[in-house]
Amino acid sequence: MHTPTYNSSRMPGPHANFYDLTREELRLLAVRRDFSPVHAARVWRYVYGEGVTSIGKMSALPARYRAHLEKELSFAPLPVATEAHSTDGFTRKYLLALADHRRIETVLMRFTGRVTACISSQAGCAMGCVFCATGQMGFVRHLTPGEIVAQALHVQHELRRLDGAAGRLRNLVLMGMGEPLHNYDAVVKAIGILRDSAGLAIGAGKITLSTVGVVPGIIRLADEAQPFHLAVSLHAATQEERAALVPAARKWPLAELMEACRYYSEKLQRRIFYEWTLIEGKNDSAETAHAVGRLLHGRPAQVNLIPLNPTAGYGGSPTGREAARQFQHILAGYGLPSTVRQRRGIDIAAGCGQLAATR
Repeated sequence: MHTPTYNSSRMPGPHANFYDLTREELRLLAVRRDFSPVHAARVWRYVYGEGVTSIGKMSALPARYRAHLEKELSFAPLPVATEAHSTDGFTRKYLLALADHRRIETVLMRFTGRVTACISSQAGCAMGCVFCATGQMGFVRHLTPGEIVAQALHVQHELRRLDGAAGRLRNLVLMGMGEPLHNYDAVVKAIGILRDSAGLAIGAGKITLSTVGVVPGIIRLADEAQPFHLAVSLHAATQEERAALVPAARKWPLAELMEACRYYSEKLQRRIFYEWTLIEGKNDSAETAHAVGRLLHGRPAQVNLIPLNPTAGYGGSPTGREAARQFQHILAGYGLPSTVRQRRGIDIAAGCGQLAATR
């Protein structure tokens, strides 16, 4: 699988995407064009601090520098094709249009005391998980760092519109459309931009990246000591069962994945969140729970249990509440903490595994 790389020393062409740039890249661009880096810092504050997306509203900048920005950079946000509000009262989904007319979905979720944005890293997905709507639609293309950043900014703008000055995005999960570690460079660069202390300043401890188990990416995260949380979609405790649900397991078998996870946890001294989609009659039995317990026993781990959300391409049913509690009880016997994911936005296809950019 090809993952694009991004050269920070490359000069942007006409109307390059501003959101692809780090603060340092923006400073260097100003200096190379013989402008004061102070102007670049002011632009950064306009966009990330004040939510300005029009050069014409950056009135504190010299006219010559504004003309330079007009010529070389685009500040256009991602247009909203459609917006859906869940009857749960806590979830909104945005269908966002890309410059090439592709579409992606981004979700705003409210919980007690926090707001979380679920953002996409690709249009479509190449991993093909059978119960996932994004996997069912196939791979279209990678997103650029700026297209990832722009989703978080859209949610931030929405929070300001809805909540006024108190509206602030503090939690981010890359669990939307796509496999983040298949688009590693763009994802890591985007997270760096969103963590910038002079920007949205989202803390590393408030960011979670979810992977279906791309082993080279997990090892690279460990070697680079990336500071955000890692979630691994497990869904089965044997290689045969996992390959039936997650085709990527044929490329990165379960044993290889678990070794990569061990390496990650030992090198970074950090736990991993293991995600388990609970499918009635498929992977929710007591026997399966014991198998998960044996697989993860002794590891720094937490299991996130996710009752299956409906998609058009998969006919399974979600595990019931009592069976989910029994699964948790068995895991606890192996010293494994677990949670059952709150089901949000199911009526607007905004739940885990439902995103497909079709409406």
